[in-house]
Amino acid sequence: MAKLSIEKILFIFDLYIVIKPKSPMLIKTYGSAVHGVNAVTITIEVNVSNQGVGYSLVGLPDNAVKEGHHRIETAVKNMGLKMPRLRVVINMAPADIRKEGSSYDLPIALGYLAGSEQMLGENLSKYIIMGELALDGSLKPIKGALPIAIQARKEGFEGFILPKENAREAAIVNNLKVYGVDNIKEVIDFFNNEGNLTQFEIDTRAEFENNLHKNENDFSDVRGQENIKRALEIAAAGGHNVILIGPPGAGKTMLAKRLPSILPPLTLHEALETTKIHSVAGRLNKETSLLYQRPFRSPHHTISDIALVGGGNNPQPGEISLAHHGVLFLDELPEFKRTVLEVMRQPLEERRITISRAKFSIEYPSSFMLIASMNPCPCGYFNHPEKECVCGPGMVQKYLSKVSGPLLDRIDIHIEVTPVDFEQLTDTRKAEKSELIRERVIRAREIQTERFTENEGIHSNAMMSSTKVREVCQINSAGQTLLKTAMNRLQLSARAYDRILKVARTIADLDASVEIKIEHLAEAIQYRSLDRESWGAN
Repeated sequence: MAKLSIEKILFIFDLYIVIKPKSPMLIKTYGSAVHGVNAVTITIEVNVSNQGVGYSLVGLPDNAVKEGHHRIETAVKNMGLKMPRLRVVINMAPADIRKEGSSYDLPIALGYLAGSEQMLGENLSKYIIMGELALDGSLKPIKGALPIAIQARKEGFEGFILPKENAREAAIVNNLKVYGVDNIKEVIDFFNNEGNLTQFEIDTRAEFENNLHKNENDFSDVRGQENIKRALEIAAAGGHNVILIGPPGAGKTMLAKRLPSILPPLTLHEALETTKIHSVAGRLNKETSLLYQRPFRSPHHTISDIALVGGGNNPQPGEISLAHHGVLFLDELPEFKRTVLEVMRQPLEERRITISRAKFSIEYPSSFMLIASMNPCPCGYFNHPEKECVCGPGMVQKYLSKVSGPLLDRIDIHIEVTPVDFEQLTDTRKAEKSELIRERVIRAREIQTERFTENEGIHSNAMMSSTKVREVCQINSAGQTLLKTAMNRLQLSARAYDRILKVARTIADLDASVEIKIEHLAEAIQYRSLDRESWGAN
């Protein structure tokens, strides 16, 4: 009779003796799938049976989920445990939702171990569990921890177990126990009542209040450019989009970066909305629990349309959604591809972007202020007070035409930026601080909030429809005469009419004026440079 080799004996021992359950066992663990900026709870059913050997994973998993089997097996063995060499069937329900990513490793592994009676499983159903396993059993961070935590609390789960790097992010959700762990062994010991996990807690409101008014950039650092600062104050007060036109080195980028410092502080609700988007995109670091400042996004002009508005094979939010409740800055606007700029037209109006595919549709919010900058011509010195433009005939107009009329139609304020002279540049006196400008902006926004109380979806003057403009922005006969004269003399296009009235209404709000006065209209008219038929002619 042939003798069995040591390897065969070990295999038989592993297959029939170790971790062989007395009867088929079904274990349920719970994870979550992120759909847009919201989460859907996923039930992971693990059935371990001694009737055969094999492994099946069903429920519309992608390749990253399927490949998790190899990560799980190696991680479990490195923790000194065994994988069941039995018949294992895993179902991820609901089966009509695609499961993507590697963050299902941990709940699947726990289902394996509980089903093979290597750990206790009676408390697994109380927790949402997510985490990607490294081969040594440690856990790597996941995306979308915040929306998952919000959904877990909504559905009444007791707690959320996830990688320690994501714990701070998830802990801003109250009435939910959040446990950040380093490796799978800590989780196994916790469910076996052999160890405790430390609940991660933060005082969300206290942290929010403490970090609300911190800004790196301040308008007090800006020398001169008082007219530009005034235009940006008006833009902030009414939520208006702005385009800055000027030569290189005039300070367009510097001014744009300081705009968030004068915008009203985020409310806690806005902060949560914005943080959810950054969480889904995986843009939050382990030290960040909540975004306290309005985002400022400045993509390079080589960006693709998908990267800007969102989408892709596995849809992700784009730059316009990452700028939600903040500022999107497009430097050198004419250098962006025409297709990239054109896809922004609908989100600018509707303040959301819908990504549609054959089997699903995802909506991302995108309520942002657009700040664009551009040179007036290819060489950059058209209308420069000192340097001469070297562009040939028609080149200026050709350069400006790279930006379409429909896109310019959605930009309320056009302002020319001129270089700062030497005397202003060397002036040692401090300019007005952003904090003081912000106070005026907040007062103007409060007036608008009261005005639009009964109008859902309108929070600032820039959001008004044409019908609402006629209702709110009424002007007297003298104002009508001034506006008519300006449109004729300056050769303003017809699309400038509503924009001028919106901006004039904001200027009146800054003055706490019930009526739109002549001086408010006059100031608003000068912020339509690119609407002049003669502008850019050379």
